[in-house]
Amino acid sequence: MPSAEFQGVFPYLVSPVDSTGKIMEEVLERLCNDLIAAGVHGLTPLGSTGEFAYLNWPQRRRIVEVVVKAAKGRVPVVAGVSATTIADATFQAREMQGIGCDGILAILEAYFPISDDGVFSYFKAIADAVALPVVLYTNPNFQRSDLSLPVINKLSHIPNIKYIKDASFNTGRLLSIINRVEGRISVFSASAHIPACVMLIGGKGWMAGPACVVPRKSVELYDLCRRGAWTEALALQRELWKINEVFAKFNLAACIKGGLILQGYAVGDPLPPQAPLSPEGSKEVREALLALGAL
Repeated sequence: MPSAEFQGVFPYLVSPVDSTGKIMEEVLERLCNDLIAAGVHGLTPLGSTGEFAYLNWPQRRRIVEVVVKAAKGRVPVVAGVSATTIADATFQAREMQGIGCDGILAILEAYFPISDDGVFSYFKAIADAVALPVVLYTNPNFQRSDLSLPVINKLSHIPNIKYIKDASFNTGRLLSIINRVEGRISVFSASAHIPACVMLIGGKGWMAGPACVVPRKSVELYDLCRRGAWTEALALQRELWKINEVFAKFNLAACIKGGLILQGYAVGDPLPPQAPLSPEGSKEVREALLALGAL
């Protein structure tokens, strides 16, 4: 059964969709099984790497159904919920709970800027709609309205808001969050950070797309951090950073899907109008995976 506490490596799963819009269920199920066999601590469908912004509701729902069925209770499934309105977000959250998810990754989409009061109301409504643990997701590089420190602090007093994944590039902000929330919520790193450093300052793990293609190395890094073997952890972190450097040059979903294709998972291309990985990108991803022993 899944642990009551979320910690460790949670790969952001890709969303395999064919040219007709149908979810390619067999390859998604196989990927989930292989990731669990590699030792990951949880699965996160409909994160950034899952291209949530490009999927309609029936596609989102089916992806999560497949992942929950594949996980079979072996690891927690924390599903992404993203919307522009509170009504849609709470509907999705309740549906995810009904499917059998173990947690909600709460994402705010916005076209017009949202005030702090509006941001607070959005995330509070999601938490109030379900009995599941909620992970706040903030990514100021892509989101129109971000979670400010005062809002994070206020949300940390809601009992089932237990985690935050902060994808900013500012580790000082992470320290500020940790100091503000005083243990009420735990911090997960994003792949854009150096996860070992986030673990060092008190993080619980990371939710990241690259863990889909390098799960064993990711779990090894987490285990080293948990043991306090920081010299070995930082050496492995420097090794793993090479794959993030490649991904930063190209579309993230295209890189992860391209890497999985190289590993034998026919997950398809990113959803249009995103472009598939270029031949140059595929070559660089191949070289990075080979260097890490992931091919």
